[in-house]
Amino acid sequence: MPISAQRTLWAERDRRWAQGIHCAAQHRALVGLLRAVSWLGDGALWYLVIIALALAGGTHGRAIAAQMVLLGAANLTLYMWVKERIGRPRPFVTCADIRACGRALDQFSFPSGHVLHATAFSNVLGFYYPAALWALVPAAVLIALSRVALGLHYPSDVAAGAAIGSVTASLLLSLN
Repeated sequence: MPISAQRTLWAERDRRWAQGIHCAAQHRALVGLLRAVSWLGDGALWYLVIIALALAGGTHGRAIAAQMVLLGAANLTLYMWVKERIGRPRPFVTCADIRACGRALDQFSFPSGHVLHATAFSNVLGFYYPAALWALVPAAVLIALSRVALGLHYPSDVAAGAAIGSVTASLLLSLN
């Protein structure tokens, strides 16, 4: 199969998965919950963790908070650069049966910055505090699910965000 046909096939699957997840999550209470999860992924959750580590974590906590700030800044720069280069419209823009059920922080879809940060920060925190993984992993998964269910991303956007976040966190942690 030619590469262009493979791309078309994957793009169609991605669109169908986005439509299916979006449609399945349209109960009023569930949309409210997913909006709240998405809002936490806007940065509120991570800012609180960074501040708590800096204030209450002693020297070790301040060092981890500094790593998270550095990682967040690097990831923000990276994902905004990628988004501008790729320029993929969001699902609610290109799919008539998908509506935005939350706010998009920028114009483009690929990759998901929410998931990139959730994955990167969860990896760093999980490295230093393995007992926290029971909460970090479900939080990152819920943030990823919320972005697709709210019509703001395709599944491939969240997969790419998770992959980039894993790689950047691994690079940062390898410097220790």
